[in-house]
Amino acid sequence: MAITVELTHLTKRFDAFTAVDDVTLSVEEGEIFGFLGSNGAGKSTAIRMLCGLLAPTSGSCRVLGLDVARSPDEVKRRIGYMSQRFSLYEDLTVMQNLNFFGGVYGLKGGILRERKDWAIEMSGLTGKESLLTKDLPGGWKQRLALACAVLHRPRVVFLDEPTGSVDPISRRRFWNLIDGMSSDGVTVFVTTHYLDEAEHCNRIALMHAGRLVALGSIGHLKEIFAGRAVLEVSCPRIVDALDSLGRQDWVLETSIFGTRIHLIVRDAEEGRRRTSELLEREKNVPAAIEHIVPSLEDVFIHHIEEEEEREAARSAQSTRLAK
Repeated sequence: MAITVELTHLTKRFDAFTAVDDVTLSVEEGEIFGFLGSNGAGKSTAIRMLCGLLAPTSGSCRVLGLDVARSPDEVKRRIGYMSQRFSLYEDLTVMQNLNFFGGVYGLKGGILRERKDWAIEMSGLTGKESLLTKDLPGGWKQRLALACAVLHRPRVVFLDEPTGSVDPISRRRFWNLIDGMSSDGVTVFVTTHYLDEAEHCNRIALMHAGRLVALGSIGHLKEIFAGRAVLEVSCPRIVDALDSLGRQDWVLETSIFGTRIHLIVRDAEEGRRRTSELLEREKNVPAAIEHIVPSLEDVFIHHIEEEEEREAARSAQSTRLAK
């Protein structure tokens, strides 16, 4: 497969703050690639550099073989971009938005009519062409924004947290559209902080504090738990249990999931027995302990905690050297 997006030691600093820190990765043609991370992880900043909207401090990025820093205007003409705020003009009608974006991309005559017809059908807005965009429900607005972004049939589409303000049903319909685009060979580069959305991606990059902390398919990333087990624990006093279990040397990691605890242990049966004994000693019963398949959230928390430990070690070393 051809490489359509490539980042090489990409870095962006704002004064003393590093938003994107030495990120290197590549994305293949037709791939749905997810940038996953919490708010402030550096996802949107990276997207803006890839779209030629922001110059990197160092490093480089290439899209469709073009160096973005050297040819930002050419890159903008050849990609689709949908920002967090849908990139639409609220005071224009549905059709006026389509006409505007068609003009921006140089579409004319029969080609423009054909693409507008496709966009109306795709976004489910047949008969709604004269409505003001600001009056559309969030899910319709979202699909219209995607249609405007791909009106010119780009081979690469960048979607920056596109489902942040829509309901779950609209999110599912939106991802059906993305799946269809990928099947047609379009490369889709999407940022999200929804873990369930990441399951749609062929590969994901986990970002934390501007750094790339993990990269691979969902299955590949879950392999980090090979030789270990995840136990899900529920009991009356969940906070007390989290504190007690976190102090045990046989517990590798702990995290809280709503009203339950996830424990990572080396052996499921031994871990289950020891957990049960500890909770009984502390009279924190009745308790339920199940051996479960690790979720993407388990993977995400594992990598974030590892990165935070590395960052703390780097900070401590810097402090010692400064002395």
